[in-house]
Amino acid sequence: MIIGLLTAVAASACYGTGSVLQAVGSRKSARREAAEASTTGVTQHGGPSLSSTAKAAVTWEFMVGTVLDFLGFGLGALAARLLPLFLSQTVISANLVITAVLSIKLLGIRLSRAEWSSIGVVCGALVLLATAAGPEGSGHTPIAAHWWLLAASVVLILGGTLIVRLLGGRAAILAGLLSGLGFGALGVGVRVLNGVDPFHLPSLLGDPALYAILVAGIGGMYLHTVALQIGSVNGATAALVVGETVIPGILGVLWLGDSSRPGFAWVAALGFVVAVAGAVAVAWFGEPEPGDGPGARTADEAKTEAAAR
Repeated sequence: MIIGLLTAVAASACYGTGSVLQAVGSRKSARREAAEASTTGVTQHGGPSLSSTAKAAVTWEFMVGTVLDFLGFGLGALAARLLPLFLSQTVISANLVITAVLSIKLLGIRLSRAEWSSIGVVCGALVLLATAAGPEGSGHTPIAAHWWLLAASVVLILGGTLIVRLLGGRAAILAGLLSGLGFGALGVGVRVLNGVDPFHLPSLLGDPALYAILVAGIGGMYLHTVALQIGSVNGATAALVVGETVIPGILGVLWLGDSSRPGFAWVAALGFVVAVAGAVAVAWFGEPEPGDGPGARTADEAKTEAAAR
C-alpha cells in the first residue's frame, strides 16, 4: 500500500508539472499565431485548429511537459496495479494542487479564495480516501469486456474531438472532462491488461485493452492540449480530475472487486464524493475571464511583441 501511494504521488507530481508546462507552450504558440495575424490557428467556431495544436506541441515547454506526462503515465500505471482504482486515480488527480501552485509562478495566475478553499477540500478528501482504502481487486475480466473498453475509447476520443471542434472556444471544460474520461479508460485498461504479470508478450499484444490504452492515452492528451489552449488551466485540469476519477472509481468497485477497509465504506464514499465536488468547484471558479482563449493576450504582451518585431 505504501509503495503504491508513493508511486501515485510521484505520478501526480509529474502530471501536475507537465500540465503547466504544456499550458505555457500552448499559450506561447497561440500568442505567436495572433501576432502573425494567422487565419489558420482557429476553426470557424473559435477553437484551436489541428495545425495550431501541432505548433503548440513543438515548443520546448510543451515537449518537456509531455516527457513528464509519459513518466507520470508509467508511474500511474504501476499505481493502478498496486492500489484500488478509486484511490490511485484520486491521488493522481491531486495534480490539480500542483497545477494550481505552479500556475501562479509560471502563468502569472492569481487564485481566488474560493479556488484555494476548493483545493483544500480536494486535499482533505484524499486523506479520507487513503484512510479508507482496502485491498485492490484481481483485475481478471472476460476478454469481451476488453473489446468493449476499446470500442468505448474509440467512440469517446473521436466523438469528443468532433464535439470540441464544433463548440470551439466554449469547449474548454468539456475538453478537460473528455480528456479525463480518456485517462480514466487508460487506468482501467492498465488494470485489466493481460500478459503483464507474469509477462507474456503474445498475450499482451493480443489483448484489446492494450490498444484501448493507446487510443485513450493519445486521444486524452490531445483533448487536454486543446483544453489548455482555450481555457483556464486550473478549470480544465479540474474537469480532467472528475473525468479520470469518477468512472474508473465506480468500475473498480463494481467490476474489478476493489474495496474499502472493513467498516470504512462510508468514509471511502464520503471522500470520493467530496473529492469530486471539490474538483468541480475548482472548475467552476477557474472559468477563464472574457477574452481568454486562443490568441488571448494582455496589452503589455501585445506591446512587448510589437517592440520585438
